[in-house]
Amino acid sequence: MSILVRHAMSVDVKTLGEDMNAADAAGMMANYDIGTVPVIGSDDELLGLVTDRDIVVRVIAARKDPQSVRLGDIATKSVIDVRPDMRLSEARDLMAKHQIRRLPVRKDGRLVGILSLGDIALSAASKRAVGDTLEDVSEPKRTVAHERGGPARGTPGRVRDEERLRDVTPG
Repeated sequence: MSILVRHAMSVDVKTLGEDMNAADAAGMMANYDIGTVPVIGSDDELLGLVTDRDIVVRVIAARKDPQSVRLGDIATKSVIDVRPDMRLSEARDLMAKHQIRRLPVRKDGRLVGILSLGDIALSAASKRAVGDTLEDVSEPKRTVAHERGGPARGTPGRVRDEERLRDVTPG
């Protein structure tokens, strides 16, 4: 018998509206120890996801005020989702293919849960498959910094200096 997504997913999903701000999402993430917040529209449809990394990269690193950045403006809108009756192994393969750690679970277009890589690890019979998925998800993507051989333009000097020290320090 295959393990299904519904056997592993988290069902107590915390959501926020698109007009809430990045500070609201960060506070919710801290209070509930979660790494993603689904962004819901006025008619309860899933508009996208905001992750802790989105807040760091799209708000903090961009030097924007978290209280003035709407979630609807930073949410990832092209969301890969799964169904509760999908096999867990299929969901794991989607995570690896798209390099994502969390998938919203929808039934009849309605958000019914979130499936994280951690949920899969706790439920999966194959520890090796979970390890392989984690490796695939964590594989760094090629970035401008990789192409140029250094940090992106606009990176604060103290960050560039720290990276240079790491590059020359034997380790």
